[in-house]
Amino acid sequence: MTALLVLFGVIIGAGALAFTVVHRRGGGRADPVEGLLQEEEALRRARTDRVSFNSWSVHNYLPTSSDAYHRRSDNRH
Repeated sequence: MTALLVLFGVIIGAGALAFTVVHRRGGGRADPVEGLLQEEEALRRARTDRVSFNSWSVHNYLPTSSDAYHRRSDNRH
């Protein structure tokens, strides 16, 4: 019986510690909009790279499809 109480005590203590650590970090240190903009930019570059470096493009199936530098330079903001 004592072992069972110790087990539950450890589990509850670990849960309380995890709860305290998560809530002490505080939210809002970073601007969430900035992170979303960075993620959108990374997704856009990944999409461009998937088109530019696929098998057909790398093996010159289409004449200008592997020109990643040209594609990226057209999308300036």
